[in-house]
Amino acid sequence: MIRVLLADDHALVREGLRRLLEASADIRVAGEAASGDEALARVRANDYDVAVLDLSMPGLSGIDLVRRVKLEKPALRVLVLSMHAEQQYAARALRAGASGYLTKEAAPAQLVAAIRKIAAGGVHITEAAAASLVNDLAGDGPPHTRLSDREFQVLRLLAAGKSPTEIANELHLSVKTVSTHKARVQEKLGVSSTAELVRYALEHKLL
Repeated sequence: MIRVLLADDHALVREGLRRLLEASADIRVAGEAASGDEALARVRANDYDVAVLDLSMPGLSGIDLVRRVKLEKPALRVLVLSMHAEQQYAARALRAGASGYLTKEAAPAQLVAAIRKIAAGGVHITEAAAASLVNDLAGDGPPHTRLSDREFQVLRLLAAGKSPTEIANELHLSVKTVSTHKARVQEKLGVSSTAELVRYALEHKLL
């Protein structure tokens, strides 16, 4: 029996996923969480075979959540189930310790198959995500692949129209630190203004 932790901040999504997974005789949803902090607490207190994590939840979230979960339970297999396209986060999630990445647009059968595959020790990514990961490791990816996870997070928030102060509050950083990240992002991307940064994000489908 594959014991699964479901972490998503939308109750309806969790309910749908639970019903879908428990229709399979070999999968049991052994825990649910509505935030990153709750997911981490459940991982600390219980044993699961696979954690299915959304990247966009209140509190601890994103790549930081994947990394923290793996620090707590290195043997726990992590499947990221996200609304974000693969080119945005798949390679970063895998580098952080995830064993698979699936978008929420995937067919239900793909989710069940992915959970079974990574529970058995495999890795689930599409050919496009695998190619992106290889390019990133070889240094052949676009400039944003060379950003740190925090810089990438700041880039996406800036491109979404948030101010450095709003980003600082959301990420629990100082405004000065956010400004430093912004300057490094602009340098690495070869842009000189926020407008150019937004244009870059749109061209590379990072929003």
